[in-house]
Parts: sequence; structure tokens; C-alpha cells
Amino acid sequence: MPPAILITGVPGVGKTTFILRLSEALGELRPIGFITREIREAGTRVGFEIVGFDGSRRLLSHVDIRSRYHVGKYGVDIEGFEEYLATLDLGGTGNLPVIIDEIGKMECHSPLFRDLVVRLLESDRLFIATIARKGTPFIESIKDRKDVHLFEITRENRDLLREPVLRTIRSLSE
Repeated sequence: MPPAILITGVPGVGKTTFILRLSEALGELRPIGFITREIREAGTRVGFEIVGFDGSRRLLSHVDIRSRYHVGKYGVDIEGFEEYLATLDLGGTGNLPVIIDEIGKMECHSPLFRDLVVRLLESDRLFIATIARKGTPFIESIKDRKDVHLFEITRENRDLLREPVLRTIRSLSE
């Protein structure tokens, strides 16, 4: 069974913070991938950027982006996102764990990203991702796969969930 772990939960519950702490706990394995961070101006969210574990950054979406791809008020820069993905070599043949935050509506506008997610799920690499609680048919199909371990993070369990996830990772690595 391919080693895949998905973390879901309502928006704002702490999925990104959880995945950052999990990546720190896995530091000796040198995970590759990215997180999605909010961009705020004067306290108001105006967009999102992708931040790689290697320190690289790329704008994903913004209220000022003119694009045919939108999620809510945000225009999504699919071309820039796909260029960024190509620099990370996430689908390469290496064995470093891959961590993605997140498999969400914005990211799933990209056919390249959707293909990458499927390839990672079908690979032998440890793959950890956050995933939208509700979403597109593609998102739902990923969560419904029999070969993934799906954890739901809540305000009540977010400080307790790390150990069960780490235990699952260790059991998948054996």
C-alpha cells in the first residue's frame, strides 16, 4: 500500500500549522514540498502564496490577479503555480517524503497539480498532504481512496493529533 496521509479539517482550524510542526518532527527525513500561506494587508486577507520547505516563494492567488481561474474573490495564477511546481521536482524518482499544503480548490485548477497528486499517491514515497474538507469531485475522490489514511483535525484534537500521525508514518515506513 502506498504510504499516504491526508489531514483535513474546516478552514482556520490549524492544518497549515499542524503540517509545519509535522515537517519539523520529520526533519531528519528532509521532506520536500510546500505550504500555502495567507497574504494579509492591513489585517485583511488579500491572497495566498506558496512557500517551499527550501525557502522559495510564489504567489498563488490574489484579489488583484486577473485570471479565468477564481476561488471566491481571488484570481489564481495557474501558470505561475505550475512553473513553481516544476522547480520542486516533487514527482521525481527520489525517496524524500513529500508534504503538500494543500490539495484545495485553488491548486486543483491546475491539471499538472492534479496529475502530480495522483502520481504521488501511486508512488512508494511517503506522501503527506492537507486536503480541503469539502471540495471538487477530484478532492472527494482523493479522500475516498482506500489507500490513504485520513485524519480530521479539530480545535479539540489539534494538539493531540501529531503523535497518532507520527505513529502511522512510522508503521508505513517499516
